Amino acid sequence: MLFKDKVVLITGAAGGIGIAAAKAFAAEGAKLALVDLKREPLESAAEGLDALLLTANVADEVEVKSYVDATVAKFGRIDVFVNNAGINGDFAPITEMAVENYQKVLNVNVIGVFLGLKYVLAQMKKQGGGAVVNTASNGGLLGAPGMSAYVASKHAVIGLNKSAALEVAKDNIRVNAVCPSGVDTQMMRSIETNAAKGHEAEARKQFESSVPLGRYAEAEEIADLMVFLASDKASFITGAYYRIDGGGGAVSV
Repeated sequence: MLFKDKVVLITGAAGGIGIAAAKAFAAEGAKLALVDLKREPLESAAEGLDALLLTANVADEVEVKSYVDATVAKFGRIDVFVNNAGINGDFAPITEMAVENYQKVLNVNVIGVFLGLKYVLAQMKKQGGGAVVNTASNGGLLGAPGMSAYVASKHAVIGLNKSAALEVAKDNIRVNAVCPSGVDTQMMRSIETNAAKGHEAEARKQFESSVPLGRYAEAEEIADLMVFLASDKASFITGAYYRIDGGGGAVSV
């Protein structure tokens, strides 16, 4: 029971990776606070879990402070923060991309991550330590035509991850990131549609064939890495970002 009586706060908890992480931490004895934008999908995803359910727009500073305060009011502390909420937005070449789409993606994926760090790290400093796992992407390490908003946002997450780790290392707080490639979740269904509307099956086949292991990751495989990075088994790891991409990082261009 790696997290017996530890408090784990997860954003984007109604999504595939978020709920897989919630179940993985619960299996290790954690007390859960789960955050998502809407109550109904959060309740559905968290069915069967004993968890504090909180709704918030992660890009709204007042609402971020509120979900952090509510977690501390309920449990007294936050031992682990899985800073996971994110969106992919619409796809288009840069010359055709709507500014509003760029702003929406950056608001959730960058401002949302920043605000979560701002308020959770302050709490972790007060209590004397903690661990953070940020959800980045292999898109934070590569380029992708038509996905510049998402790619730019995930590059920013990796930068935030490094800076935050350096700022709080002396406070006994570790900050790391995971960088998945395609994961078999609803987000990939959206990406497949964006890439080839009406031909999603062909898009999936093409995406999976580009992965050396020949498939998408399962959300549970990402969650397992998150659990490790947040645990004492990773006690000397901070400021790192881990590719979990079925061998994609080994492909030479």
